[in-house]
Amino acid sequence: MGTHPLNLALRFLLELAAWASIGYWGWTRGSGWLRPGLAAALPLLAMALWSAFAVPGDPSRSGKAPVPVPGWVRLALELIEFGLASWALADAWRPGWGIALGIVVVAHYALSSDRIAWLLRQ
Repeated sequence: MGTHPLNLALRFLLELAAWASIGYWGWTRGSGWLRPGLAAALPLLAMALWSAFAVPGDPSRSGKAPVPVPGWVRLALELIEFGLASWALADAWRPGWGIALGIVVVAHYALSSDRIAWLLRQ
């Protein structure tokens, strides 16, 4: 189910939501010229980490791995990034949105047990 097109679309939307959440947090924490800098730099950093570290042959991605990592490292990166995004929303005075994002992330991973098992075997 983890590679089902609907679940992959959900994960893509979650990625976008996570990066937007991290950028929003940067916007709320910065002031002056730092505000747009954090709002842009933090999501770009998150995107770079997300796209760089991958498991070779991951069927839910392109299969390419610019920086090959074991499956458990990739899974930890995903969970950290989604968890950070949920926390960022809550910390940026949007706790309801943070909880909602967290719930959808948990549902996504509940539907992705086959992918989680595959990652842990790599």
